[in-house]
Amino acid sequence: QVQLVESGGGSVQSGGSLRLSCVASGRTEYNYAMGWFRQADGKEREFVAAIVSHAAVRIAEPLKGRFTISRDIVRNTVYLQMNNLNPNDTAIYYCVSKFRSSDSWNYWGQGTQVTVSS
Repeated sequence: QVQLVESGGGSVQSGGSLRLSCVASGRTEYNYAMGWFRQADGKEREFVAAIVSHAAVRIAEPLKGRFTISRDIVRNTVYLQMNNLNPNDTAIYYCVSKFRSSDSWNYWGQGTQVTVSS
């Protein structure tokens, strides 16, 4: 089992920045990849970003150039740096992890709210 706890959400005005953090605990030695999804009110959950290592990163195409993902394996932490935010980024952001590349995302955090006002 792996537990994921997000932090760093909050309210910000358009054009602002936030950095989300997610700390993993439990059987973290099995964590192959970590990432982020988000879900806005009335919309389906969508992929944001994922990282295996600094050399293996994937960012959702519409978010490239504004969002960056990084990982501190020693601290079992993944970060999501979000710049130039706009109201369309308002959502609950969920941290995820999985044990193998072929897996679905095995574990989910409880989510952290990000609200961007115009």
